[in-house]
Amino acid sequence: MERLHVGCAMWTHKSWPQAPQERLRAYAGWCDAVEGNTTFYATPARDTVATWAAQTGPEFRFVMKLPRLITHERRLADVDEALRAFLYAMEPLGPRLHALWIQLPGSFGPADVPVLDRFLSRLPAAYPYAVEVRHPAFFADSRATERLEGVLAAADAEWIPFDTTAFFASPPTSDAERDAWTKKPRLPLRTRALTDRPIVRYLGRDDGARTVEGWRRWVDVVAGWLGEGRSPTVFIHTPDNADAPALARRFHAEVRARVPGLGPLPEPEPVGPATLF
Repeated sequence: MERLHVGCAMWTHKSWPQAPQERLRAYAGWCDAVEGNTTFYATPARDTVATWAAQTGPEFRFVMKLPRLITHERRLADVDEALRAFLYAMEPLGPRLHALWIQLPGSFGPADVPVLDRFLSRLPAAYPYAVEVRHPAFFADSRATERLEGVLAAADAEWIPFDTTAFFASPPTSDAERDAWTKKPRLPLRTRALTDRPIVRYLGRDDGARTVEGWRRWVDVVAGWLGEGRSPTVFIHTPDNADAPALARRFHAEVRARVPGLGPLPEPEPVGPATLF
């Protein structure tokens, strides 16, 4: 059965009132997927990853980013030992590991595609993979687009779009937006899926209404993917992320209104005298 997973860029946030030891468990009551961004900075201990699995149900999904040592510092070359250590650490997630996320630097361009091709061809077939590129040529040059799509399709790997078009549509109005304005990539919109498990990263604004308005196209696209038998995952970001879990649930509800057969998200459990958000 097709399923839509939704989530955020993290499972803990300063504005989310969670008990320290139960942060992931509480988050998993609101969303059923999460971006594993922290692994970009260091490979966690296997025992730590086992605690993540223990705090989530079997339907929860992690999209885990490969360490920057592999993707940014060594640019996919001479990384066998680092990759083995990372995969060993991720094993406790089992089926919760939805994809290994290969985020490449903006300097990784069309001339580097053969390096990516060799890297993907050597990866264990047991895991699903998804690649995020930020070089403008992959979006503006049709030949570069086609070449990258061909390499990804051969490896059954997805292309993750990071949609920042709604965010950059008008100037920033808060400190968090001004900070994001200088850091987030400005790339053309991409809505094509290559596999049956497309992954979307969407950046809205700190104004919830503007975030919702900006994702309208994705409601259409995701409903279409579900109709084609795909099972997408959508991550909702805002510059301050304070309301991201509630917005992710709203996105799921909007798609579900279009696709009545889509199952519901879990019902959040109260945390203390109030709910999580």
